Amino acid sequence: MSSPPTFTYPHCRLFAGAQESLDAALARFNAQAVDDVRLSDASGWSRKRTTIVDEASVAGVGTFRGSERRTITFAPSTRPGWWIRRTDQPDQLDTAVDIANLWTSARNLVLRSGSPHNYLRMVEHIVALKAGLGLDNIVLKTNSGDPPLFDDSSVPLVDAVKKAKIVETADDATYVTVKEPLAFAGRRGDFLLFLPDDGSHKLRLDVGIDWNTVIGSQRIVFDVTPETFAYGAYARTNATHRQYQLAKTVGLLFADTRNLGYNKKNILIHGRRRWYGEPRFPLEGTKKYLEPVWHRATLDLLAALALTGPDRFVGTVVSYRAGHTQDCDAVRALYRNDLLERVKV
Repeated sequence: MSSPPTFTYPHCRLFAGAQESLDAALARFNAQAVDDVRLSDASGWSRKRTTIVDEASVAGVGTFRGSERRTITFAPSTRPGWWIRRTDQPDQLDTAVDIANLWTSARNLVLRSGSPHNYLRMVEHIVALKAGLGLDNIVLKTNSGDPPLFDDSSVPLVDAVKKAKIVETADDATYVTVKEPLAFAGRRGDFLLFLPDDGSHKLRLDVGIDWNTVIGSQRIVFDVTPETFAYGAYARTNATHRQYQLAKTVGLLFADTRNLGYNKKNILIHGRRRWYGEPRFPLEGTKKYLEPVWHRATLDLLAALALTGPDRFVGTVVSYRAGHTQDCDAVRALYRNDLLERVKV
């Protein structure tokens, strides 16, 4: 039986947070075993910019209005980048999927431009496809700021894009990476490390989580390819049993939780000692289910890394116990402080 792999990283310049907090978190992270490794010799992305051949629509119950059906349509585009078009806001311009248009990351990512009504909530599970599939030019059409919710997480979105067929354009893909290794430390034993591209034009993620519930400690390392992304897209968001119960009882009194479309099929519910429902991604030979860490890496962290406008982010990102806000604050800091550079192809 082979020994579990280990991964080491160079010293990173501390850009945010306290060195003492970073050192302590790094020690805990480095002591945590890697549960799943999926590396590749190539990114699997085309070196040309890509779009799709046909339009493809997908519908489901509303995330925030579970009593209503919502539809999102992927449409081809020659314009670089991803663009959100609210068809019920005809006087508004399309919203670029870019860190500059991030309205909030408090509970989920909300992108907005122009009118306060020209927004789309919970975009992370959609825009992650940009980074995961190497899909560069898209118009995302919707007649609501409330996206659809699926029992199979983002798999229906991946299937819709595959059905629409990804094709190359005549333009070369563009890439950005950090100029130097950088660290962003949080206040609760969390951190993010950003390491420059090594010349392979790939994106590698090393993601660890540590929950005081049945989830426990989980860690995966993988190269982002269409295959690994499609694998991770099956992972649902999660909530504690207490959060779920509160939403379905006391939460009925409040507008922001009263109409949530969540149920025991489309989210993963966990308690201190047990799962509520069937968890996914079993780790052979253990009692672990890696669904939470795959969701964190594939549909949360990748979403923040997709907010690089028309460019693809490449390099290595290491995440430990981080979340939406820390992800997005770090990406914003990279732009505000001129810490990114174009990668020569």
